[in-house]
Amino acid sequence: MEVLRTEGSIKKGIFFEKLNYVLNEMRYQNWYRIFLCTHDTINPMNTSQLAAFGAGCFWGVEELYRVLPGILKTEVGYMGGTVDNPTYEMVCGGNTGHVETVQVTYDPQKITYEELLRIFWNNHNPTTPNRQGPDIGTQYRSVIFYYTEEQQEQAEASKQELTEQQRFKDPIVTEIIPATTFWSAEEYHQQYLAKRGLGSCHI
Repeated sequence: MEVLRTEGSIKKGIFFEKLNYVLNEMRYQNWYRIFLCTHDTINPMNTSQLAAFGAGCFWGVEELYRVLPGILKTEVGYMGGTVDNPTYEMVCGGNTGHVETVQVTYDPQKITYEELLRIFWNNHNPTTPNRQGPDIGTQYRSVIFYYTEEQQEQAEASKQELTEQQRFKDPIVTEIIPATTFWSAEEYHQQYLAKRGLGSCHI
């Protein structure tokens, strides 16, 4: 009988060890699911930053930034105006003061703000007031909206450097101003070129 009790105790101990293991696994899996739901798995250190640019038609500008490594999100919309919840038609009317803007969420560990500025300067004409190519209107003016003092300093330094280098024949008219409320554009404008398999348009 003593042997049977010993064997029974051993089996019982093994059973509870397995049960405890299963319960711990269940707790871990449940915790991990909660972790995934409440943390940014794309950028787990939560170091993302915002940048915003106006450089003409926002369709093409968005595509320039969207495909870059280190870009977490792009969104087109309107900034810099005096009317809440502007529509595309209102902005095109030229009475709201908004700029067609691309707001970029980026990981500064993978792409720097200086690189974002370089893309901005290299892909539009910053010397034409209220115009980019055939697109004419105040909504197409050249603007850098900064979110931090560091962005402001870097933007102004880059503009000054280009001016000193005489990179452009005419004076640079790009505004460098604080970011205000960003109003997201209508859904059909978001990633407009990508949805149509296009890589660029005139900007």
